[in-house]
Formats: sequence, structure tokens, C-alpha cells
Amino acid sequence: MSTVAMYGVEPYKEAKGEEYMGEPMRKHFVKLLTGWKHELMTSVDKSVDHTKEEAANIADPADRASQEEEFALELRKRDQEQKLIKKIDKTLQKIQDDEYGWCESCGIEIGVRRLEQSAVADLCFDCQEIAEKKRKTAGKG
Repeated sequence: MSTVAMYGVEPYKEAKGEEYMGEPMRKHFVKLLTGWKHELMTSVDKSVDHTKEEAANIADPADRASQEEEFALELRKRDQEQKLIKKIDKTLQKIQDDEYGWCESCGIEIGVRRLEQSAVADLCFDCQEIAEKKRKTAGKG
């Protein structure tokens, strides 16, 4: 991960001998996830406001069709953002329950860098690859 701050949070710098998912690390991910959630909620609010502002009666069929397509894309985006917000809430609960940071499949540490890339990850890199291969194979049947 680059040294650029994400959602106003600098990348985590582990102290030598620091316990994995100890208090400082958990606080870091709460801050990261909360910032991400806030950004998503702001985006959803802007999307709602934009849709309301643009929902004008347009007489031209081509213009109306374009606007309807734009609204459909906006609704899909908003739905994805809402699902992500729910996943962030679930992840924040896992942090609170001291269940965050370990692979749900094999139980090993997911790792700080992977979690900074995908803070809602619940599988280690290897298990994630296996799961994706299974999904691709299942989709071909």
C-alpha cells in the first residue's frame, strides 16, 4: 500500500513485537472503516439529492431515455454502496467482538497490508483465490 492516507487515515505502522490485532491495530481499523463508511454515506446522500434535482419531466423521448438510464445506473451504484455500508457495519462488529483479522476459512492472520487494501476482507489471500476459482468453476457448469 502506498503512503497516501485513505479516508484521512495514514497506513498503519506496526511496532516491533506488536501483538497482531491488539488495541492500537483495532483502533486503526475502526478509524479506517468509519472514515470509509462516512465517505460512502456522503456519496449516497449526494446521489439521492442529484436524482431528486434531475427528476424533471423531459418531453424529448431520447432525453428521457438517457435520463432513465442514468437513474438506473445511479440506483445500482447506490445499492452497491448500501451493501458495502452493511458489510462495514458487520466488520466493525467483528472488531468489537475481537474476531477481526483472521481468515474465516483457515483461521490464519489475514495481515495488516491486505486489510488496509480491503478492510472488509474476511479471507486470507490464498483462501480468497480458492473461493474465486470455485465461483468461476461453478459458473461454467
